[in-house]
Amino acid sequence: MKEPIRIEHAAEKEIPLVHRFIKELAEYERMSEECVATEDLLREALFGEKKFAEVVVAYYHDEPAGFALFFHNFSTFLARPGIYLEDLYVFPHLRGKGIGKALLVYLAIVAKERNCGRFEWAVLDWNESSIAFYKKLGAIPLNDWTIFRLTGNALNELAKTSQEPKIK
Repeated sequence: MKEPIRIEHAAEKEIPLVHRFIKELAEYERMSEECVATEDLLREALFGEKKFAEVVVAYYHDEPAGFALFFHNFSTFLARPGIYLEDLYVFPHLRGKGIGKALLVYLAIVAKERNCGRFEWAVLDWNESSIAFYKKLGAIPLNDWTIFRLTGNALNELAKTSQEPKIK
C-alpha cells in the first residue's frame, strides 16, 4: 500500500508552488504586507549560483500539502552545523493528517545525516496550537533568548556607519 505522505526536495519547476505556500503562510501569520518574495527572487535564492536555503515539499496522496524551508547555521559551542527551519506550512484543509510532523521528522533525519548538532526554529508567541505541538514532539522553548533583527532602513544605516572593514 502506498504511503499517503511523501516528502521530496523541491525542484526548480516547483517555485510557483513554493511561492504560493509562502504567500499563504504570510497571510496566516498576519504579515502579508511584509512578504515581498517573488518567484524570481526565490529561484535565485534556492537554485541560483549560491544556494541560500533548501525546500522540501510534502504531498498527501500526491496532492501538494505543505512545505518546509530551511538552511544551515552553525553552533560555535558545539562546533557543528545545525539546521534552522525558517518556515513550515501545511494547507489548512490538510492539517491534522500528520503532514507537519512528517516534515519535522524528515528534517530531523536530514540533520542527523548531515551531522548537525541542532535543529531549531522560531514560533510566533500567539500561535499556541503550534507551540503545544512542538512541545509534544520534545522541542523546548528557549525563553532566555530574544531574537533581534535589523531590516530595511535600520540595516542600511548600520551598514553605512563605518568605512571599515570593507567587504570584498
